[in-house]
Amino acid sequence: MAGTFGSVNTAASALRYHQAVMEVASGNIANVTTDGYARRRVVGVSVGAPAQPAMWSRYDGHGDGVRVGSVDRLVDPLLDSRARREHGAQASLDTRAAALARVEASLGEPAGEGISKAIAAVRSSWHDLANNPDSPALRAQVLTRSQGLVDAVAAQRRTVDSEESDQRMHLLSGVQEANTLAADLASTNEAITAARLSGNDASSLLDQRDTMALRLAELTGGTAVENGHGGLDVTVGGVALVTGGTAGALSVAAGINADGTADGLPLALAVTPPGGTATAVSGLAGEIGGSAVLISTTLPALRAGFQDVAQQLADAVNTVHQAGYDASGTPGQAFFAVDPNAPGGPLVLLVRDPAEVAASGIGGGANRDGSNATALAAALAAPERGYQQLVTTLGTDVASIRRLAATQQNLTEQVDGSRDQLSGVNIDEETVTMMQAQRAYEAAARVMTTLDSVLDTLINRTGLVR
Repeated sequence: MAGTFGSVNTAASALRYHQAVMEVASGNIANVTTDGYARRRVVGVSVGAPAQPAMWSRYDGHGDGVRVGSVDRLVDPLLDSRARREHGAQASLDTRAAALARVEASLGEPAGEGISKAIAAVRSSWHDLANNPDSPALRAQVLTRSQGLVDAVAAQRRTVDSEESDQRMHLLSGVQEANTLAADLASTNEAITAARLSGNDASSLLDQRDTMALRLAELTGGTAVENGHGGLDVTVGGVALVTGGTAGALSVAAGINADGTADGLPLALAVTPPGGTATAVSGLAGEIGGSAVLISTTLPALRAGFQDVAQQLADAVNTVHQAGYDASGTPGQAFFAVDPNAPGGPLVLLVRDPAEVAASGIGGGANRDGSNATALAAALAAPERGYQQLVTTLGTDVASIRRLAATQQNLTEQVDGSRDQLSGVNIDEETVTMMQAQRAYEAAARVMTTLDSVLDTLINRTGLVR
């Protein structure tokens, strides 16, 4: 529109536009610490000639102003997808590393109160008994320290069992949280679609959508793809968990009871897609995937390792003990047994009477012979080496998973840094934007004041004769 009144509209459009810029910048600053918030930017569009020409008239306007074309979220879908993938891998490694670190700390090796120290104490008691085989006190000391070794092995098994129980509860909690997030994401997808159809701003809903999708990736390692309506469709293990406005469910098909106890079956997870039937999934990442690896592979292997050490101890000691003679000259009986189901197992002390300790290598009640006690002390060397190998293997595994987690952390931080540079709020940058908008607003207001003066002259003073 040409003319003075058209210039008023131009100035008014500038006022409205720069006011919007200041409001958006103010909102960015207000949400500088809000998790998942992506900063907004106002995109201005100049107002020009009509898009459709008129039949009998010609547009003769110039500089008809500015309008808000859109308020964009500064995000990169590629970076968001990469962030979900890296966070899923990071969560899986962190879960495994934290669990193995707890188990490693409970070993008390090499200088703590662990199995190695208990074996050394038993060996020392056998040597003491070899030097004074007819001492009832030293015979009782052998049994006391042997029971200490049994308790040390049992303590390690309880540690593994407790960690496995914690991981089962953690997995059940993760599954429940994942299903809640899936339902919420489906509802958010519907709200985004409705907002776009009605022409309302869906930026806040998109922030919520991305936050929930990232947390789902941290739990399951699931992948999210934007559909044609602005929502995110999520698949877990190759099976759809969220499709548009409907959500499926992740479940534990076998291996864990509802109360967190083991049901004796191998762990199995399943995803029921929206409107479909449950489909078994494997190879999940995220916290649930990390817990699944611990429950199904790592911790059972470690428990089996401790049982193997107990078996080596029982076999080595029993072979030598049964070749000797106790205080009455009777051949020695089995000293240890291995029972994985025993409350204090898997290693069980069978000899309870000090007189039944077969310290002598000579029958007939030769109480002053301690050659078999010396042999029993030497017999502990082989199972001790087996235990040291188990500890070394665990230490290597812990160091390896820590290195992997540290390497993955570098990748995750790199992606997060790139996202923050694009989507994060910078106070200095927003302040500069507000100052620019303020100055432009003042200039537009000055234009409006000038036009007001011009119109006042045209309307109230033109034609007056003084």
